Amino acid sequence: MINDLIAYILKYIGTLEMSFNWSDFIQIVFLAAVLLFLYRKFIRNTSSEKFVKGLLILICVWFFSEVLLRIDLKIIGMFLKAIVTLVSLSLIVIFQPELRRFLGFLGQVDFISKLFNSNNNKQKEQKIDVVKELIESVKFLSKSHTGALIVFQSDLSNTYTDVGTILNADLSTELILTIFHPNTPLHDGAVVINDDKIISAGVLLPLTEDPKLSWKYGTRHRAAIGMSEVSDAACLVVSEETGDVSVAIDGSLKKYEDLVTLKSDLENILGYKDQTEDNKNTIFKINNFMTIKKNPKNK
Repeated sequence: MINDLIAYILKYIGTLEMSFNWSDFIQIVFLAAVLLFLYRKFIRNTSSEKFVKGLLILICVWFFSEVLLRIDLKIIGMFLKAIVTLVSLSLIVIFQPELRRFLGFLGQVDFISKLFNSNNNKQKEQKIDVVKELIESVKFLSKSHTGALIVFQSDLSNTYTDVGTILNADLSTELILTIFHPNTPLHDGAVVINDDKIISAGVLLPLTEDPKLSWKYGTRHRAAIGMSEVSDAACLVVSEETGDVSVAIDGSLKKYEDLVTLKSDLENILGYKDQTEDNKNTIFKINNFMTIKKNPKNK
């Protein structure tokens, strides 16, 4: 059987036209670039990635069935070929809605511009939504005097997410309010946010060791200041006692009297506002940041 298989492969290779020129090379590079672009644009890190892997397996099974038929293993070969055919036909029915949306996308007049700009538009929408979801969350948390601690972390290599509960969930007002609800197991810890994702919850942060800090500051404020002292993170705190909202950056605490100013600063902190060339590398630095450093009256 092995000898027949090797003989068939060698015979098949012998029948191929082995001539190769620059035109063939350019075509191969072009097809590889197109496939790589489509993979990164629509498939990578999505549910479709497993679907593509399944298609590759089907192609391999189909090729293997052809080999079995050539070496007179017709029963197994026909069985595998029938399975591949049945699964291929069923995919058309299963993924009919996706195919209709794809054909509708191709039928749009400006689909080419959308193809190349969809990522930028999507990221812009996500940035706007992140600030909106945060403001809505803070508004409810402050009004209901629900304590909260949110960490905005750009570099996850210097964080404490390992001691929390990993979520990797899309940021939303409902999820934040659920996490910080007093009856949930994760409400006492901090939430770590990176881009538009809630990375983890129930995270324990290092407390500041500044002896001059007033005793009136609670554990959440001390943890926020402590985290901002040892990393480039910005920490948003909602006081459980007063409902006051503050942000800690570089060991300093700023209290907010209105959500408009908070929204503006959050956009700067998260890098969502248009920045000049001089400020592009300082995502967590607020321009003209008026600090209220360790002042007990601003709890």
